[in-house]
Amino acid sequence: MWYKISNEAEVFTPSVLLYPDRIKENIRRMIAIAGHVSRLRPHVKTHKMAEVVQLQVQQGIAKFKCATLTEMEMTAASGGTDILLAYPVFGPAIRKYFSLVKKYPQVKFSVLVDNKKSVAELTEEAQHQKQKTAVFIDIDNGMHRTGIEPERAFELAFVISENPWLELAGLHIYDGHIHEADFKTRREHCENDFMAVEKLVQNLKNTRIEINELACGGTFTFPVHAKNKNRTLCPGTPVLWDAGYKKSIPDLDFLPAAVIAGRVISKPHGKVCFDLGHKTLASEMPHPRLEFLHLQISSIENHSEEHLVVSAPEAEKLHPGDFVYALPVHICPTIALQEEVYVVENGKVTGTWKVVGRKRILN
Repeated sequence: MWYKISNEAEVFTPSVLLYPDRIKENIRRMIAIAGHVSRLRPHVKTHKMAEVVQLQVQQGIAKFKCATLTEMEMTAASGGTDILLAYPVFGPAIRKYFSLVKKYPQVKFSVLVDNKKSVAELTEEAQHQKQKTAVFIDIDNGMHRTGIEPERAFELAFVISENPWLELAGLHIYDGHIHEADFKTRREHCENDFMAVEKLVQNLKNTRIEINELACGGTFTFPVHAKNKNRTLCPGTPVLWDAGYKKSIPDLDFLPAAVIAGRVISKPHGKVCFDLGHKTLASEMPHPRLEFLHLQISSIENHSEEHLVVSAPEAEKLHPGDFVYALPVHICPTIALQEEVYVVENGKVTGTWKVVGRKRILN
């Protein structure tokens, strides 16, 4: 029972427990799959915590990928030296982006573009600030969320290469549409969808437009892209891991390092009610949304903002106030719901870490 803590009576629930020793081991396993720290650009959206960035920096990781300006600033302040904001910026976000570029001159910042309007607005602000910036072209090779199709990206790359205020740092290829559990099938899907990207890269080279970095994939395709030495790898979830990926990607061996802590708060009509509502646990997917550790559940009866009601074969053995542990099925949005998390060392909660990156920027 690696997850059990000796000072349960001192811990507020619902909450999340983090285990730094397991996080460190997961970072080591990420590096082993990549082959070298220089190939990693891990996504910080999973954890959103300065201390986790620092644990990665301590093992030699310098490049990071973020989804928000707050995550980007947190990463820069925590030791990251090459940070990609993998999200398009418009409106006041452009000015905020350039303010961070100036605030942290020792950091190489870059941002995504996938259209000429975005290029034009970034260029206008770069000229105004007299500050050149790097950009990655966001490539859509099957996800159909953001990005430009590889066949249409050549013209955009040419426009950027001729722009004195923008540096074409690379291509960003997120293939989050690939979910096959079987590694061989997943690899075939990934490589088939990547063929158009390789053709684009070759066409750019033929016209002397160099692409310095291919920032590729997420967690599902991490081990696939790892086999191609010219690709940078962008996993996020492995640093904390969760019950969903443990089941969906059996070929990846990472340790659960984040546990949901809760308590029994009532026992209505032979059911069991926990304090594990939507406000604590990611609820964007169907049940089961969590995997209890050493507690069998028959069915989920009700899940609302503050409550989780279940049927359990051993309900009679549970009592109001009992402490329970569970793995979230989706860790990233679960962490985003927390202002702070507990830190567990040697089987005891010893402090808290703030989830800095969950904040939004408002005027």
